[in-house]
Amino acid sequence: MKLALIMVGLPARGKTYIARKISRYLSWRGHKTRVFNVGNYRREQAGAKVSHDFFDPNNQEGMAARRHAAKEALSDMIEWFRSDGEVGIYDATNSTESRRNWVSNALESSGVQVAFIESICDDPEIISANIRETKLTSPDYTGIDPAKAAEDFRARISHYVAVYETVSNTQQSWIKIIDAGRQVIVNCLNNYILSRVASFVMNLHLSSRTFWFSRHGQSQFNVMDRVGGDSRLSPNGVVYSNSLYQFFADKQLDEIWTSTLQRTIQTASPFSTERRIFKALDEINAGICDGLTYAEIEHKYPQIAHARKVDKLGYRYPQGESYKDVIDRLEPVIFELERSKKSTLIVAHQAVLRALYAYFANRPRENCPYLSIPLHTVIQLTQKTYGCVEMRFALPPQLD
Repeated sequence: MKLALIMVGLPARGKTYIARKISRYLSWRGHKTRVFNVGNYRREQAGAKVSHDFFDPNNQEGMAARRHAAKEALSDMIEWFRSDGEVGIYDATNSTESRRNWVSNALESSGVQVAFIESICDDPEIISANIRETKLTSPDYTGIDPAKAAEDFRARISHYVAVYETVSNTQQSWIKIIDAGRQVIVNCLNNYILSRVASFVMNLHLSSRTFWFSRHGQSQFNVMDRVGGDSRLSPNGVVYSNSLYQFFADKQLDEIWTSTLQRTIQTASPFSTERRIFKALDEINAGICDGLTYAEIEHKYPQIAHARKVDKLGYRYPQGESYKDVIDRLEPVIFELERSKKSTLIVAHQAVLRALYAYFANRPRENCPYLSIPLHTVIQLTQKTYGCVEMRFALPPQLD
C-alpha cells in the first residue's frame, strides 16, 4: 500500500514538527517514509529571504513561484512512490480546498491513498512559542532582528488566514490535531498505518524535556561475557550505581524507569526518585542461548552465530527475540515517553537502549543493532522542536 499524508494548517502550527515526528516513528517501525517539505523547494527556487508580501494571495509573481515549488515537491513525491516509497508526507500549508483537491487528485490518479493531517491552533502562547523557537531561526530570517522577523512572520500568517479553509469533507480520511494535542479528531481511518499514526499523534506535545539513557552497571554476567540472564551487579557495577546517583545530584530528575531485571533495579537503588518498572524494557530474549557465552554459542550453535551476523536486525533467537521484536514491544514505551513532560532516566539494557536511541536520535532502523551504547555511560538527549541535542558522559573508572 502507498499512503500520502497531506499536512494542513496555518504557519506556526507545528506542521513540520508533526510531519518529522510521524516520519521518524514510521521509519523506526519499518515503513519507508519520507517528508517532502514544500518550503524547502520554495527556498531553493526563489531564495530564502523573502518578505511577507511574497505570500500575499494577490501577489501573482509570488503565487506562481509557490505553485511551482508545490508542483516540484509533488512530482518528486510521486516519483518516489513509483520506486519503493511507502508513506510520503507532503508538508505545506495546503490551506484551501482547491489546493488540497489538486494534491489528492494527482496522488490518487497515481494509485496512492491520501489522508490529511490538519494542525489547528488558536492558543496565542503556543503560536508565539512556535514563532520564537522555530520560525525565527529558520533560513528565512537568518541575520534579521528577531522583533522585525516576528512582525514579518505574523504578517505572513495573516495572508494565509485570509484564504484558509479547514478540512471538512467527511468522505475523506483525516486527522485533526487541536492546540498541539489537547484534542484529536479522526475521520474515516481505513487502514492500519493511519490508525497507528492517529494513536501516535495523540501523544505528541511541544514541550521541551530531557531524557537520559544508561545501561545497568556491569553485571556478573558481563564479567563472564554471558548473554542475558538475571545476574546482580559486579563490584564495578556497584561503583557505577553510586556514581550515577552522584551525577544526578545537581540535576532535575522526575522519574526513573527500569526493566524488571535485578541488575537495572540494583543500579537505580540509591535513588529516592519516583521509579517505574516496565517489562517492555527487559533485555532482548536470547532464547536457547540465554546464559551462554558468545564463545559457547559459536561452538554449540554455529548456525545461530552465523545467522545473527548475516541479519542481526531480523534474526530471532530460537525461542527468543530479534531486534525487530524488541522494537515492536517498545512502541508503548515510545508513546509513553512522547506523552510525558517529565525529565526521565531510563536504566535498561544494550539492545533495548539501542532501539530507543535509534528512535529519538533518528538513526536508520537497519543500524539499530550496531549503535554504540557502552557500559558506565550516560546519554543525555534534550528534545527540541526538530530533533534532539545529545551529550555523553562516561562515569568514573573501574575498581582496581
